[in-house]
Amino acid sequence: MLDIARLSRQFAGRPVLQDVSLRLQPGEYVAIVGESGVGKSTLLNLIAGLDRPDGGRLALDGADYGGLDDEALTRLRRDRMGFVFQAFHVLPHLGVLDNVALPLWLQGVDGEAAAAPARQLLAAVGLGERADSWPRELSGGELQRVAIARALVHRPRLVLADEPTGNLDPANAARVLALLGERIRAAGAIGILVTHSREAAATADRILHLTASGLQP
Repeated sequence: MLDIARLSRQFAGRPVLQDVSLRLQPGEYVAIVGESGVGKSTLLNLIAGLDRPDGGRLALDGADYGGLDDEALTRLRRDRMGFVFQAFHVLPHLGVLDNVALPLWLQGVDGEAAAAPARQLLAAVGLGERADSWPRELSGGELQRVAIARALVHRPRLVLADEPTGNLDPANAARVLALLGERIRAAGAIGILVTHSREAAATADRILHLTASGLQP
């Protein structure tokens, strides 16, 4: 379970987030929407442990992680979180299979023990035949599917998606969003999609609005 309680963050003395609370169970997939500048990216960075709150509590499966040191937060992200970004961040010097296997390599898993689950995820996202391809040979929609497979290959508890379809045409965006939700639910992970798009948000199980007063239904 992800438990966020009364989270707050200030920059240069100016409140950006105030009194943000959220509780999610495995298998839940929510979208967070809001006006530009309301703090959506800040909230995602706090949840990911890339920034630190000024107040409040962040806990995953009952363990508070808001106060962990940088090394412990790095391990937490490596082992228990998966990320899907707008810019894909697929590494051009690695083949498709190796890109997907990368989170397992970072955990010390290599050889067939890493390749087998990577192949399974590629097949699950419809790219089983592209395992031996290079990223430059794939379309934008295919690259984002690679990113989804990479985000899930190490069975994370929490999947964070930041505007994952911002660089895709509408048809590819719809396919990628449907796939993202399907794979999060199938894996029993907790999924959070941050987006400015109402169409993208509608693919989640529920939509939350971030305002100056916190998260609202």
